[in-house]
Formats: sequence, structure tokens, C-alpha cells
Amino acid sequence: MTDDLQASLDLGPMDQVGFVFHDVKAAIERYQPIFGPFSYHEFDAYEYNYRGEAEPCRLIIAFGRSGELEIEFIQWVSGGSPHKEFLDAGREGMHHVRFKVDALEPKVAAAQALGYRPIWHTRFAEGLAVAYMEREGDPLIIELFEDRHNGEVVPDGIQ
Repeated sequence: MTDDLQASLDLGPMDQVGFVFHDVKAAIERYQPIFGPFSYHEFDAYEYNYRGEAEPCRLIIAFGRSGELEIEFIQWVSGGSPHKEFLDAGREGMHHVRFKVDALEPKVAAAQALGYRPIWHTRFAEGLAVAYMEREGDPLIIELFEDRHNGEVVPDGIQ
């Protein structure tokens, strides 16, 4: 990430590092001594805008911690997503970093002005939305996450 993005979007410190694995349970077993304990969640499919198309996606997600930093493990189950792209490219491991924002859409627009493009995004509920941003030649995805529920459970079990 460039200093321009952080300054232009007035982002605080990243609050999450996301990893993608073929098997989240195996990853938990391997990394629980470092980042555990983990919470494990099998979410129903949610519809995302994935590269301009509506696409349902189902993921298994586990959350651990390293101090204040949330560690997210993701297993792709079905549908189009950047996670599937990552695995299809023969990769596993670190995938994205996340920054919480107060309002998603203005931050996405500001990131686009710096050469980032939203590739996977949705609004789960009022005050709860996500956008994955990528830019040409940069393998790291930036996640912008609006969470005005402060991690409280909201409709449909999303948190």
C-alpha cells in the first residue's frame, strides 16, 4: 500500500490480515498456537458484486487474533470471488489487509482516484459493507470495511 492511499483515505492502522486456504480446519490446526483460539463460521451464500456481475459466494471463515490485529482465515466453498482466483492461481496464504472505514462508498471513490478498483463488494445491512480493492501490478488486495455495528451480530448472522 502506498502512503498516498493511506493519507488520501485517512485510514487508521490496518485491523485485519486475511489468509486464504483450501482447508480452514487444517490451517487452524497448524496456526492456532500462534493466532488462536479461533472462532469458526460456515456462512450461507451472500450475493456480491464480483467484477461487475452479481455473484453468490459461500465461504468458511475463522477468526483469530495477534494482539489488536484480527487474523482471518478464509476457505472458498462456491461462487465467484477473489478467494477462488487466488486458489486457482495455485496460491495459499496472505491475501489481503483490512481497514475499517466510517462510510464505504466515499472511500471506494477516493481509492479509485488513486488507481484502485473495486473487484468484490456488497452491503450486508445498513452500516455494514465490504469492498475488496485491487490495482494493476499489485498482488495485495486492500479490504475496506464499514462496520457501524462494531462487531455486533446483525441480520442474517453477518458480524
